[in-house]
Amino acid sequence: MGNVEWIYFEGGEPFLYYAQMVEGLRMARDRGFSTGIVTNGYWATSEDDAEVWLRPLAELEVADISFSEDDLHGSGETAPVKTAIKAAKKMGLPTGVIQIDSPTQDKDGGTVKFRGRAVDKLAAGLPRRPANQFNECPFEDLQTPERVHVDPYGNVQLCQGLVVGNMWKKPLSQIFAEYDAARHAVCKPLVKGGPALLAETFGVPSEDGYLDACHLCFLTRRALLERFPDHLAPRQVYGLE
Repeated sequence: MGNVEWIYFEGGEPFLYYAQMVEGLRMARDRGFSTGIVTNGYWATSEDDAEVWLRPLAELEVADISFSEDDLHGSGETAPVKTAIKAAKKMGLPTGVIQIDSPTQDKDGGTVKFRGRAVDKLAAGLPRRPANQFNECPFEDLQTPERVHVDPYGNVQLCQGLVVGNMWKKPLSQIFAEYDAARHAVCKPLVKGGPALLAETFGVPSEDGYLDACHLCFLTRRALLERFPDHLAPRQVYGLE
């Protein structure tokens, strides 16, 4: 694995595992990692309430808090994310905003990456391309990754739902030291030939084209969940209980 410097922590539903996330942030900070979170701020029912949720992050000197603020996550003046951003700036937290365009039928997904809920809710009616065009992962360096995501269950993910270990079962340092894409059943074909080779390797039936590499990769991985439960998790990422 590459020189991992960033660890992003994913929230629970609704921050059900908030205490675990905060403890994970503390552990990562104490080991010299920069940490960050990504959220749509749905928990910010008022500015005072938002400050309660944000205060532990300020005390842990989180290096990045990215708020999703667009038509897909909530962008009106009364949206909770507006309140969360206001509170974060007031507290002097390092605040960033993620905005993506809503996909339309006269173009492809734009900045939308078609994985997770985007596959089931946004893909209908958009132009598609053959699977063989997606022969590389354009967004993640799976060979020598420099960042990981950690979910409330302890899963260490290179990309959402693509797991290399569990930090509740094994130390992060050991997970990083042992990772080898060539020995990871899912990462190996992804590195060699992208989502197209992943689907071909495991005989996942092709649909009538895909919107982008993420679309093909996500659907292929969801079809392989039962086969590789240790590599593809948690099930909630794939829209399953």
